[in-house]
Amino acid sequence: MNTAIIFEYLLEELGIDEGALKNTLSLLGKGSTIPFIARYRKEQTGSLDETKIRSISEKFTYYAELEARKDTIVKSISEQGKLTDDLKAKILKCRQKFALEDLYLPYKPKQRTKATIAKEKGLEPLADLILKEQPSEGDRDKLISGYVDPSKGVATLEAALEEALEIVIENISENADVRAALRDLYKKTGVLVSKVRHELDGTKTKFEAYYNFSELLSRSPSHRVLAIRRGSKEKVLSWSVEVPEEEAISSMILKTAKNPKSLFHKDLLKAIATTFRRSLSTSLEVEMFKERIDISELEAINVFAKNLRNLLLAAPAGHKTIMGIDPGIKTGCKVAVVDRSGNFKEFKPVYLQMSDRLKEEAEKAVVDMIKKHGVELVSVGNGTASKEAFSFMDGIVKKHGLSAKVVMTSEAGASVYSASDSAREEFPDLDITVKGAISIARRIQDPLAELVKIDPKSIGVGQYQHDVNQTELKKSLDMTVESCVNFVGVELNTASKELLTYVSGIGPFIAKNVINYRREKGPFKAKKDLLKVPGVGDKVFEQAAGFLKIRDSEDPLDNSAIHPESFHIVEEMARDAHIGIKELIGNEKAISGIDINSYVTGEVGIPTLEDMIRELKKPGLDPREEFTSVEFSAAINEIDDLSMGMVMDGVVTNVTDFGAFVDIGVHQDGLMHVSKMSQRFIKNPYEVISVGDKIKVKVISIDKALKRIGLEMYKK
Repeated sequence: MNTAIIFEYLLEELGIDEGALKNTLSLLGKGSTIPFIARYRKEQTGSLDETKIRSISEKFTYYAELEARKDTIVKSISEQGKLTDDLKAKILKCRQKFALEDLYLPYKPKQRTKATIAKEKGLEPLADLILKEQPSEGDRDKLISGYVDPSKGVATLEAALEEALEIVIENISENADVRAALRDLYKKTGVLVSKVRHELDGTKTKFEAYYNFSELLSRSPSHRVLAIRRGSKEKVLSWSVEVPEEEAISSMILKTAKNPKSLFHKDLLKAIATTFRRSLSTSLEVEMFKERIDISELEAINVFAKNLRNLLLAAPAGHKTIMGIDPGIKTGCKVAVVDRSGNFKEFKPVYLQMSDRLKEEAEKAVVDMIKKHGVELVSVGNGTASKEAFSFMDGIVKKHGLSAKVVMTSEAGASVYSASDSAREEFPDLDITVKGAISIARRIQDPLAELVKIDPKSIGVGQYQHDVNQTELKKSLDMTVESCVNFVGVELNTASKELLTYVSGIGPFIAKNVINYRREKGPFKAKKDLLKVPGVGDKVFEQAAGFLKIRDSEDPLDNSAIHPESFHIVEEMARDAHIGIKELIGNEKAISGIDINSYVTGEVGIPTLEDMIRELKKPGLDPREEFTSVEFSAAINEIDDLSMGMVMDGVVTNVTDFGAFVDIGVHQDGLMHVSKMSQRFIKNPYEVISVGDKIKVKVISIDKALKRIGLEMYKK
């Protein structure tokens, strides 16, 4: 593989400093993780962030695959004895995979076609005469007659010409210049058209907006492209990508019919038109739609990743005793309490809907549990009967003068966690319903620590997540979780196996070993003890140590994001300040007096030292925001309770490229279209809103039959 040319491609495309690019590729090649490189190797990368480092990694992979494919293609054509210097130069110059495949297409092994049969009959020279030589002089019929041979099944002039034109048609369809010209035309003028299938005409479906729809493919947003693709898969819609046929054929003529005075000009024009209608229009239509689908899937995956990131980094309630309530009607409300460390303490089912007696029993049970455990927060899942459960809990808290605060919490994915291997391993003796209530409690205590146990696709913050490339989706979501976990940091002595799995350099195998070590040996007393865990060598320790924290460590720096490799620098700073490390940490006056330039070395520069100073000022500080909650109106529980113009508090549950879904406490999220988010024009909802935002909205439309609620951002 030609790594030098790949480096040149990346340098040209990304516009990154040559030294920073070289160092980043070297670090990636040695197995360093993206979070580690971004956080602890800033001097080497020029302080590139995770997004840029990830882009370098992905583009390197793309070009490595491209160069490997070039080698395969050159070898294949060479073995056929058809590789010319000009063709080889074109192949080696390629920067895009589709253009490379266009060059290879004429030489690619293929099934027997009309053209190959014609070649077997000796008609290729005649095809070359028509397409390549395009003679202006001579006797046309006489030229054709030389290829008439009844013994080969070519009995007439017409038969010879017709079969030779099959070779011409195939050659034109495989011509890289022709395909490039048409591809450019499709990109500029291609119109995406969708229609309802004849047998469903007049039938109401969720795809009605696309029954007779058309727009420029290049301007079609991802949600529409994916919706049309889904409608096609469900056999409701048919789609096509259309370009002006006359313009398409004209562009092909410019590339192939060089001599309008050729004896075969009319025959060639006919072959060109046939080529477009028979093969190229269909193949390029599919190619262009797939390309737009790929772009749309990438946009949808990015939307999912952004939403997931905002959800994972939601403000934690922190070390509080929490009661989790999984609401229900027939099965009752499942009530569980977890202590300040998230440990399960008690569970009871209570019934609010059956009778006054059961409701009274429920009140007594819940009040007793709150008092017994000192519950500080009550987390009510937002599913079926959630408003009733919320009102009940809020009422008894106020009635009994309890200090606990009642909040509504998204329970998306709680049932998935309850039935998962993680839940069975953590709570082998508990019923599945208990686990759901525990999850609802824990997810406001520390959303990140709890949500990493759930498949991200089950959390419900995506757009067409089941329609996109599942491999790419998983890869993107895993990287998002990894980024969030390492951004926040992990307490080594309390973290779950799932949380540890995402720590830089660790993975599932070592995470399990860490849990086993804790179980057998007790809590870690220092970060360096991590090296005693099976599977943890110097490389793993280097990658992971900075992202792990030990609250009660022998070394106070172990509860910071300062990497152990830099502890000696802090020790030097403390000595120079004539105080101990414990006295230095959090000492604003002493830290402000440090001249970081004095500690610059060949390996440690200003960026790392500035990070260290920030961490010394507030070691172990959680970078997430302060916890707040939204209180929904007790009088509004169902869509029937809504009225036009009503102003309400809401929580953003999902953001798409066309708008945002907002929970307003009526079991049905309202939709706020992107055009209703601001008085100014915004192209992307993320300019003004994110998952988890607490906002005020105004009801602008209500469709009770379809259970649709239209909202707009409320501004006083």
